[in-house]
Amino acid sequence: MKRILSGVQPTNKLTLGNYLGAIRNWVDLQHKAESIFCIVDLHAITIYQDPKELHDATLGVAAAYLAAGIDPVKSLIFVQSQVPYHTELSWMLSCMTPMGWLNRMTQFKDKAGKDKEKACLGLYAYPVLMAADILAYKATHVPVGEDQKQHLEMARDLAGTFNHLYGEDFFPLPEPLIQGPAPRVMSLRDGTSKMSKSDPSDFSRIHLMDSDDEIAQKIRKAKTDPEPLPDSIKGLEDRPEAKNLVTIYSALKGISLEQAVVETQGQQFSTFKPLLTDVLIDHLKPIRSEMERYLKDPAYLMTILNQGREKASAICGPVTQDVKKKIGFLGISPR
Repeated sequence: MKRILSGVQPTNKLTLGNYLGAIRNWVDLQHKAESIFCIVDLHAITIYQDPKELHDATLGVAAAYLAAGIDPVKSLIFVQSQVPYHTELSWMLSCMTPMGWLNRMTQFKDKAGKDKEKACLGLYAYPVLMAADILAYKATHVPVGEDQKQHLEMARDLAGTFNHLYGEDFFPLPEPLIQGPAPRVMSLRDGTSKMSKSDPSDFSRIHLMDSDDEIAQKIRKAKTDPEPLPDSIKGLEDRPEAKNLVTIYSALKGISLEQAVVETQGQQFSTFKPLLTDVLIDHLKPIRSEMERYLKDPAYLMTILNQGREKASAICGPVTQDVKKKIGFLGISPR
């Protein structure tokens, strides 16, 4: 049986991009494979996080998982920092990671920018911790976006390196999980940039907890062009903002982009934007309502996360202990 693993960082508020690009897909996956969904707070602190905001955002991600339909009975939900085997395995893997591999990581170059000398070690070593997250559970498949494919390749390389060093196929080589044309949601202010929680403009994104009025205002102010919507996908190719809004419409309605183009062809944005707003509100309102309900009961969320921590530790604890034995570390003798 496949074992999948994925996670979301608890930084700022979750966006429509997080939901359509990841969380919604996991709801279907939990019925097809053993599913492990982590809240990756250790990855979040590669940049400074306000302690209270990180605490609250972690509970917010847990609430979003549940509100979107992830079942804690079918799936394992836990917080990364509460399972110390992740960091323990990360150190052991880092001692097998050539510097050249890390130097090739494009995401570090993108995030560190021109001032990479001031970037923290955690950002540089991020891919090794991600590999540990995956390999600690012997995950066979990982849903990944374009920006994470290179990191998954490193996880595969590290699994292969460990297996070669110790002469055993101990770790499976995790495969990227391709689910078909998952929508890549772009910024509402720039159709060539991915919708991001870190964008300075709040009008660049839809948050899952946005009110109906906030959603309407953000769609009303979304960047567009003066032309009516085209009658073919080809007509969207050089119109990134138009393509983004039609893509969001198709994803929320559960129809193909081709069907969405047929439904909206010839419409001016003055007509299409209110239509898209209604679709967004209808889809997100019940999720927001459920998130609000869960966030009013943090004790319940902590119960779910504590149960998840215990189950996660029961899986990755023995894996980590086996790794230590193979490396040659002394075991702990019973008294």
